[in-house]
Amino acid sequence: MGSLVNIRMGEGSAEMAEEKERGLLARLGELRSVIVALSGGTDSAYLAWAAHRALGEKALSVTALSESYSAYDREQVEIFLRATGVRHEFVETHEMQNPAYRANAADRCYYCKDELFSVLDGLAKGRGFVAVAYGVNADDTSDFRPGHRAAAEHRVLTPLLEAKLNKEEIRWLAKRAGLPCWDRPASACLSSRLPYGTEVTAERLSLVERGEAALRRMGFKQFRVRLHDKLGRVEIALEELPRALEPEMAAAIARELKAAGFAYVALDLEGYRQGSLNEALAKSAGTS
Repeated sequence: MGSLVNIRMGEGSAEMAEEKERGLLARLGELRSVIVALSGGTDSAYLAWAAHRALGEKALSVTALSESYSAYDREQVEIFLRATGVRHEFVETHEMQNPAYRANAADRCYYCKDELFSVLDGLAKGRGFVAVAYGVNADDTSDFRPGHRAAAEHRVLTPLLEAKLNKEEIRWLAKRAGLPCWDRPASACLSSRLPYGTEVTAERLSLVERGEAALRRMGFKQFRVRLHDKLGRVEIALEELPRALEPEMAAAIARELKAAGFAYVALDLEGYRQGSLNEALAKSAGTS
């Protein structure tokens, strides 16, 4: 995905990013120990690497497995671990057992993060870790993210945010550190592909996962398959959209997604945009 990520930074910007990294490592080094929530995206992976560098074996990165976490995401975590040697464990979370999570209201992420941080709090208490941290950064405060409320309630540390590191700086620093996920496209749990109000079920999550795996096999990098009843609405990054719109490729996308289980397939002409399902929330608020 290198062509989709701009990491060209001027000398002044690079020096500022390096200064922020020094501050981050110093802050992490002040902790006696920490558990880092590692999803496998660039932000959490960079934080896991930084915690490992600052604290060594006193830092433990933890990845939560559930129906909403794709097999591909787990593969990316395992690639990162082999490259870095970061101390790590997988745990299970059970947000699907919570009716409020399955109802998929606008605050769904709150219940997911509440379950995650409850599990990590228990692990920290049982193992004697003094803190839990996660990879929210300075750019994440502009979108609707109810998971942040759960983090605040659990007193989860936000080292990247405190260091005022933004996404571009994190990618640049991650590349400099040799992390294999430095240019990984933005990711989110599979439940984020379901419109609010559509119940989260294991079957729907599996359908979305199969659809996205098909697009990945076809060579696309940045995309989402949004599930609308029996229709799969495919969002593809604008840089890649011309390829998707070629008649033969469009036919192949429709064929592969129907084989995955979708009855209908549509290409979104606006392309991929993070949090696109939140657009309906904004329109609803504007008319209320």
